[in-house]
This record gives sequence, C-alpha cells and structure tokens, in this order.
Amino acid sequence: MDMKDFDPDGTGLDNGNYFGLPCTAEESRLVLLSVPWDVTASYGGGAAYGPDAIIGASSQLDLYDGFYPGGWREGIGTVGIEYSIQERSALLRSDAQKVMSHLESGGSLGDDYVKRKIARVNEGSRWLNDRVYEEARGWLEQEKLVGLVGGDHSTPLGFVRALAERKGSFGILHVDAHRDLRAGYEGFDYSHASIMYNILKEVSGVERLVQVGVRDFCDGEQTLAEEDPRVVSFDDYLLARGRFEGMTWREQCARIVECLPRQVYVSFDIDGLSPDLCPHTGTPVAGGLSFHEAVYLLNAVAESGCRIVGFDLCEVAPRADHEDEWDANVGARVLYKLCNFMLKSNPK
Repeated sequence: MDMKDFDPDGTGLDNGNYFGLPCTAEESRLVLLSVPWDVTASYGGGAAYGPDAIIGASSQLDLYDGFYPGGWREGIGTVGIEYSIQERSALLRSDAQKVMSHLESGGSLGDDYVKRKIARVNEGSRWLNDRVYEEARGWLEQEKLVGLVGGDHSTPLGFVRALAERKGSFGILHVDAHRDLRAGYEGFDYSHASIMYNILKEVSGVERLVQVGVRDFCDGEQTLAEEDPRVVSFDDYLLARGRFEGMTWREQCARIVECLPRQVYVSFDIDGLSPDLCPHTGTPVAGGLSFHEAVYLLNAVAESGCRIVGFDLCEVAPRADHEDEWDANVGARVLYKLCNFMLKSNPK
C-alpha cells in the first residue's frame, strides 16, 4: 500500500511495521532499528521479544497525536528485525545465566567454570555493538533520524557511538529506575547494567548525562554520579520530595531541561515508569514516573528548542505466555511519543 492510499482512521494494518504504517525505511524520515537481545539481563528476561511484541501492539494505536498532529505523514519506517541477533542472544543467555547462578551461589569470577562463559558473552556483546554501529551509521549517513528499540539496555551503545561521530557533542536524557553505571557487572563488559558507564567511558561526544527517576543503585554508582561532573541526577525520591513540598511537575521539568545541552539523546528504559505500567520488565522497581509525567517531560524537551538527535526504548518485555499485551501496549505508546517528539524537535 502506498502512503497516499493509507487511511489513518481505518483498521490497523498487521504488516510487520511499527504502528502498521505502510512506508519503507528508505522512504521515511525517521527509521526504527530493532535489536532483540537480552543476554545479560540479571533478574528477569524477555526483552529480546520486546520489538516483536511492540510491533504487534502498535497496530492498535490511533495515530492522532495532539503534541504533533500528522507527524506520521513524514514517515516512520521499520528496519526489518534480524532474527539471527535473537538466536545468538538466546544461546549466549544460557552461558550468562550459568555465570549468574555460579556467582549467586558464592562462586568467583576467577573460577575456570565461568571464565570461558564470560569470554563468550563478552565476545558476543562486542559483535552486537559493532553490528548496531554499522547499521546505525548507514542510516545516519542517509540523513535519516534514527531510533532504536531494544532489547535490554546494553543494545544502544553502537548506535550512540555512530551518533557521536555524526552529530558531534550532545547530552543524554536518561529515564530509568537504575543508574546503569556499573563497571563490568558480573564479569560482563557490556552488561545492561553498564550502558551509561560504557557510554561515558567510550563516547567522548557525550557532554552531559541527566538521569531522571533513578531509584535503585549501588554505592559505587552513587560515588561515580557524584564525582563525574558530566552526571546530573534527578533521582526518584528527589522528584517525589519536590512534589510533596509543593513544586509543580512543570517546574521540575524546567529544571531538568535546563541541565541539557542543545542536542539531546533520549535513553528511555521502560522501568523508569511506575511498574504497574511495565510489570514484566526485567528489573521492576517501586516508584517511578507516570505515563503523563514522562510525556510531559519529553514535550518540555521538544518545546525548549533542544533537538532530539536520537533515542532508544529498552527493556519492554512481554509476559512469558504472550497472552497479556499490557507491557507492549504501553511500550508502543511511549515509542510513538518518542518518534513524534523527535520529529517535532527537528522541523523540516
């Protein structure tokens, strides 16, 4: 079906594309890359099935968006899911789970039993990072706007590397329950719990990391956040205390946006939301943002004059029996808002 023949008020199309849109990635202004990978998920798994689940749920989403009406007409294209990534993820996750069980039973990272398994996982993660980097770089060279759909939160590193080469310096707005500032967590160099540590270490173009909603982190992560001048924290309790003491969400968002440079990358872990909105995500934590608070914050960024140069949405995990689409339903709506706010902040 051609875009000119597409009826946005008609039945959602089950065509394998996000939001059932009929446009190809090549003819779209914004392209979505799917990375079905969750090797190092350290509590619950399933995020590797997130992209497929979101695609399935997204065809039921109505396309009118009052924040950016008609944004879909600019083209939001889907790059086909590479299931070889998902297959390799499943194989390596078996190794990773054995390492985790060994450590939880009091074992050491130095034990021969786990050394080879850790090496295989780290090699696989480097392979994934390079693959995502090459894919993202190719679309960025075509002057496309790019968003990434994970998978666990380790998946965007190659994309962020490619974006920094293309766009120069930018800041990251990081919505998450966790700081993700652990170094080589559980022996895995590219753990989902290390994504922001690795970005700060490896991507020189990142000048600021603004963390919003974080509420579950270790002493070492807190120390790094306090000592690295690039890191600015609006932790979940700080935001809640502001509300309790009479500060409006508008005022809090203004403070957050004030900390961001003109170019912004949004890294959105779905567990940054209240867990009633994402009950099957890998590491749910009590507290978090409401859906409307998250949308208001993203709109504040888009209306501030900042330019959203890229984004990821990670850790959406469907229920194991796939009977309940609630996680994917919420994920699809967060993804659609991310797409429209990115288009809005990059006027033609």
